[in-house]
Amino acid sequence: MSGRLKAYEGRAAAVAGAGRDPVNAPMIRHWCEAMGDANPAYEGPDAVAPPTMLQAWTMGGLAGHTGRSQAYDELLGLLDGAGYTSVVATDCEQEYLRPLRPGDEITFDAVIESVSEPKSTKLGRGYFVTTRMDVRAGGEPAGTHRFRILKYAPAGRRKQQETKVRRPRPVINRDNAGFWEGVGRHELLIQRCGGCGVLRFPWLPGCNTCGCLEWDTVEARGDGTVYSYVVMHHPPFPAFDPPYAVGLIELPEGVRMVSNVVGVPYDKVRIGMAVRLEFQRYDDELELPVFRADEAAAGGETGVDGEEVT
Repeated sequence: MSGRLKAYEGRAAAVAGAGRDPVNAPMIRHWCEAMGDANPAYEGPDAVAPPTMLQAWTMGGLAGHTGRSQAYDELLGLLDGAGYTSVVATDCEQEYLRPLRPGDEITFDAVIESVSEPKSTKLGRGYFVTTRMDVRAGGEPAGTHRFRILKYAPAGRRKQQETKVRRPRPVINRDNAGFWEGVGRHELLIQRCGGCGVLRFPWLPGCNTCGCLEWDTVEARGDGTVYSYVVMHHPPFPAFDPPYAVGLIELPEGVRMVSNVVGVPYDKVRIGMAVRLEFQRYDDELELPVFRADEAAAGGETGVDGEEVT
């Protein structure tokens, strides 16, 4: 097997790829906001892009790239056929050759740089596949991006499925005990500051608006909308069964909370989708608030698509 895989080293993974958009200020701004990077070099008329955005300009988005080589597809197919059907990204290395500026047109080529010998990991036995992407801006070398994945056969998955494992218990302390007491009564309680009246969630010992330590609670109405979401694929923790959707739910009371979105397939969850609170029992001791979407509505909504996270 290793000899067949090694034969793919040095073969193209992508040829004459092109960035979907030129380097541009809006993407730079979004990146800096997400990363909390306020470096003044990334704004203004002489702005450059953060170097670590190198890969961002080459990504194909949810639609993917159409220029992936037959050799790379054959390599992944060979691994799939041998039972190494799962994949996880492990690390990347970048080298920067010149700054990228708004307006730069990005092109790239990629090569299968190496395929490791078989390795045993906690996830399972598999092979590390490293690709090297050479990135150009306006035809000039701009940087190199090495990306490494592990293609593996999951270890002990059947045993996990056969052995029932309890979900982790929530950590209950004096600051949030009232919330969990409410869950036990099928009430979703939101804290209300006794000083300024601002509602807050999650529960805190004091108000982060005025600092008051006095508070009472109001019960959430129970409806809400999906403000944002992710789809969890990896890793497959015991007692969890990915893929599943985790949503940031906006409540009409003006607060947001994180919870599972149930009632529709994970790939039908959308931003703006209406959901309704319910309490789901997982075992004799554990019951949690979740939000159920209308499966009929999921097929006809037109909200903005969210992004899946692996």
